[in-house]
Amino acid sequence: MKSQDFTTTIAVAATPETVFNAVNNVRGWWSENIEGSTDQLNSEFEYHYQDVHRSRMRITGLEPNKKVVWKVLDNYFKFTADETEWKGTQVIFELSEKNGETILQFTHQGLVPEYECYNVCHDAWTHYIQDSLKALIITGKGKPTPRETETGGIPASQKNAVLNLPAGKSICHRLLIKAPVEKVYEAVTTREGLAGWWTPDTVARPEVGAVLRFAFGPDYFKEMEVLELQPYSRVQWRCLKAFEDWIGTTLTFELSPHKDGCVLLFHHDGWKEYTPEFASCSFDWALFFRSLKFLCETGKGFPYPDFNQ
Repeated sequence: MKSQDFTTTIAVAATPETVFNAVNNVRGWWSENIEGSTDQLNSEFEYHYQDVHRSRMRITGLEPNKKVVWKVLDNYFKFTADETEWKGTQVIFELSEKNGETILQFTHQGLVPEYECYNVCHDAWTHYIQDSLKALIITGKGKPTPRETETGGIPASQKNAVLNLPAGKSICHRLLIKAPVEKVYEAVTTREGLAGWWTPDTVARPEVGAVLRFAFGPDYFKEMEVLELQPYSRVQWRCLKAFEDWIGTTLTFELSPHKDGCVLLFHHDGWKEYTPEFASCSFDWALFFRSLKFLCETGKGFPYPDFNQ
């Protein structure tokens, strides 16, 4: 049987010209870390994601409002035995019209299940096409990986280092989630995501300075201030209201790409003592991260009050 290339399709109420222009605005839906022209036939552009993935593309097909083709000239993955998977493959965008909508069929020709990177690439491309590119077409704003800065993300030298935690006691958890970092990031930043694994009674905005509210029954709630948002790599909150032991503590989610998805390193820092609440909280976090893992991998978590079942 012939190997099956990865493909996914979206239908949008927009003209082929609008969709074609959005596809060619690669920085608007895939990544801001792209160098080179992305809308000229035979031009080349380079993509990179931290020290994890680099790729060089040539635009080999450009039929206005109908088709775009990229050829992968070179590629590097940090997390696969064959670091050059993708090299020589083609990325194809084909446009057609049906019932007043534009149909965009995306195919990564040569990205097949035999590839070690297939699962994570399958999920990442699904996110960027079904979510980010579609949003760019409909609303004018996609969800690309943001431009990296010298301080952005998790330095490679620290990925496997001993944590340099602040003073006080810390709760730490580390787990592999078989979903791309993009999906996990949304699960720990958006109202819909947080409600799906922590508590349904959630009020949240993914903005630095926003105050998030999480209610657990009619008589208890927590409030968190968003201190840091590094898309797809790091989120940090400070607790403003909760049980006394929690107030002033910080909660940090660090995400790292993995060949099977995403590694989440969580630390809840600044506890003054090893109290009974500290011990109970550590156990509850483990249960809630099981809920987060199930939400990202299957689409259904176990938020409060079902997290301990």
